[in-house]
Amino acid sequence: MINISEIALLEYKAPGSFEETRYEKLHNVIVDSSSQGSLKIAHTIARLIIEKHDQDQMCVLGLATGSSPLSVYRELVRLHKEEGLSFENVITFNLDEYFPLSKEDVQSYHYFMHSNLFDHVDIKAENINIPDGEVSIQEVRNTCIAYEKKIDQLGGIDLQILGIGRTGHIGFNEPGSHLNSQTRTITLDHLTRFDAAPAFQGIENVPRKAVTMGIQTILNAKRILLMAWGSYKAEIIQKAIEGGVSAMIPTTYLQHHKNTTLILDSEAASELTRIKTPWLVSTCDWNEVNRSKAIAWLCETTGKSILKLTDEDYNQHGMSDLLALHGSAYDLNIEMFNRLQRSITGWPGGKPNADDQYRPERANPHPKRVIIFSPHPDDDVISMGGTFDRLVSQGHEVHVVYQTSGNIAVSDQDALKYLEVTSDLIEEKSNPQLEMLKKAFLETNPNHPAHRSICDLKGSIRKRESLGATRYFAIPDKQVHFMNLPFYETGMIAKNPISQKDIDLTVAMIEKIKPHQIYAAGDLADPHGTHRVCLDIIFAALKTLKPKPYMKDCWVWLYRGAWHEWDIHEIEMAVPMSPDQVLRKRKAIFYHQSQKDGVMFQGNDHREFWVRAEERNAASAKKYQAMGLAEYAAIEAFKRYFF
Repeated sequence: MINISEIALLEYKAPGSFEETRYEKLHNVIVDSSSQGSLKIAHTIARLIIEKHDQDQMCVLGLATGSSPLSVYRELVRLHKEEGLSFENVITFNLDEYFPLSKEDVQSYHYFMHSNLFDHVDIKAENINIPDGEVSIQEVRNTCIAYEKKIDQLGGIDLQILGIGRTGHIGFNEPGSHLNSQTRTITLDHLTRFDAAPAFQGIENVPRKAVTMGIQTILNAKRILLMAWGSYKAEIIQKAIEGGVSAMIPTTYLQHHKNTTLILDSEAASELTRIKTPWLVSTCDWNEVNRSKAIAWLCETTGKSILKLTDEDYNQHGMSDLLALHGSAYDLNIEMFNRLQRSITGWPGGKPNADDQYRPERANPHPKRVIIFSPHPDDDVISMGGTFDRLVSQGHEVHVVYQTSGNIAVSDQDALKYLEVTSDLIEEKSNPQLEMLKKAFLETNPNHPAHRSICDLKGSIRKRESLGATRYFAIPDKQVHFMNLPFYETGMIAKNPISQKDIDLTVAMIEKIKPHQIYAAGDLADPHGTHRVCLDIIFAALKTLKPKPYMKDCWVWLYRGAWHEWDIHEIEMAVPMSPDQVLRKRKAIFYHQSQKDGVMFQGNDHREFWVRAEERNAASAKKYQAMGLAEYAAIEAFKRYFF
């Protein structure tokens, strides 16, 4: 018997039922992590399948694709293989498909669904329904009509699973889609195609059209679950939940549905009013975190520095109860000012022989053994190049650990350039490997994983670029480690789930160095998820190592990657940089030449990595200055993680 009792299942509640949700027009459940949310969704699906089976009925599911539901499908596969969940009474209808696109194309949703779910469970082939991306343009309308008719004949969809795109689309219903739309072809928004470009090896290869279920088709489902993970989705989620119904944000149409639940991790929910500014919604728990958050927000809202805030400012912005509990504005202002001032340090490894009572890091031991974990072979210098430089110059034993090879981020053109340079120096006939590599490039098929030799060449390019940067910062090569974690090495954009081997390799690395400090990428807005996976691997390793005596002396600091910075109230260590240090950081980033100019994984920010890093660090310094602190050229920010 399948054990789903331990997982709290998802039940619908009317939005606005409580004061703290009065801004919200869609019911939502906030979970600690995407993995927890995925378990809830998978077990809710499993329960429905079982209930339908017990009633001798078919269970009609509407399914989504993309990275968001991957963990849901993995859990369903596990439930089938390990706990006997049968899909024999399941009929599925997928939301959408690119058009035109072959079923065999690795980017097709037909391929995605079979490789991630259907090929691993006992669903009958005739019960699988996916929009056809291969029919002629003349026939596509008839297939869409037939798709709708088949759903109707089965009595509609029992449970529809959705993700959400940055345009607010559900399925491929882009902005402007009509409430009454049904299954049809649609022209994809440029932003949607831009987001898909890395998987297709360039936006020019992304289909311009798709076949999608319509808004009305989705709203006809008896139950709808929409999932969103990561701060990358926070802005559009806030608009979908708190905004009015608008064709320009199709997700808002779900407000018309009477049985919809959004499942959000804490990052995706971070822009909701009750999370971002809870004091504007209801009675607030004025703990230290909320006090800091509220005062930072009040400074930004009023345009005042901390020490200029008055009782009237607090009272006029929903914080009168804060004054009642914690005294006058003066007392609160001083507390916040001191906290921010004490976060600033030019000694990220701790200042030796100094009173460290009010410093973010310990004075001793000195020097410290330090690990800088870098998900890709450039995140170290992009995200914390100035701090990196200081740690080395202040005498600490700094180890840089590159968690993945980063090979998929090297374009074929760049790889061929290195290959051709090598061919100019070494005759192909005297080196069979060169001939093999050239042949591998000629036989490259974007529908299949890249040849291992090409992956190795691209990985070598990133490795040598990394060594150029670490040598510039005077790090001995023996203190630079390339882990090439197995989850990453698929030769494709899509990665494998975390394996025990990934965790074991990380445990072994930490055990080998026995660090006093660990720096890790806490950037959960990474558009292709590698930062999140690498962080989860580190967390799992830390959990394993926690009982070790030497770990009591290890502090973990999280930096943000190229997409976002910590909010000022979250920052616990701020490392200022002089103009000269900013230039040194820029030069270190420039060693990563394959990631300059036409970088493959740029996210929604078109600036080069070095530009966005400098502008982000300068913006952090300006925030500190605006709050009334000293003026610096740039600041790198960190938040401590307690394990």
